[in-house]
Amino acid sequence: MPPLYAAAHRTLGVLLRGLWPTTVTGLEHLPAGTGAVLAANHHAVADQLFLGVNTPRHIAFWAKAEYFRSSGIRGALTRRVVTGMGAIPVERAGGRAVLTAFDAAVPILQGGGLVAVFPEGTRSPDGRLYRGRTGAVRLAAQAGVPIVPVGIRGTERIRPAGRRLPRPHPVTLSFGPALPVEVESARDARRLTDELIARIQSLSGQVYVPSYAPVRHG
Repeated sequence: MPPLYAAAHRTLGVLLRGLWPTTVTGLEHLPAGTGAVLAANHHAVADQLFLGVNTPRHIAFWAKAEYFRSSGIRGALTRRVVTGMGAIPVERAGGRAVLTAFDAAVPILQGGGLVAVFPEGTRSPDGRLYRGRTGAVRLAAQAGVPIVPVGIRGTERIRPAGRRLPRPHPVTLSFGPALPVEVESARDARRLTDELIARIQSLSGQVYVPSYAPVRHG
């Protein structure tokens, strides 16, 4: 675990769990001695925070590539933080630029690390669970690791729409049994993604919507 990440894990973890009582179940499903993709539903920006501080191992999260090349004093601090946290830069230009994020994630997974992915591709606009995109499954297949589904509850209530300041509310993280991944065709990727979303739904208790969520900006 990177030193900066470890420090944040201890200090921020105590603060978050103190302000927002957090229940965590299923950590025994994290595979020992091997990497895994953590695939969770996505309510809010806070999902990354609660997932990070409540998982005993380092998680590599995606971060906009702009953070790694910001200028000025603030930019230098941002670069130091995202690098020190072991984040994975991802380009927003699309095409091959996006695939570089996969290229960076595969060695982490093959080295025994954890990478977090939100299969819906964006935050849910209304609290429901939307159709998953196949990227999480394809990443796990490329790295040769399983996927651990995670259901997150309560983060959408911390700062709902129209509220400026966060409010106390219990949060629950539920880790499910690992899903083995073997992909030989686009049909396999779609089938496994649908199974993954079904497992996440069983952990999060959300209503499922069989269409992709509209992309949110900001």
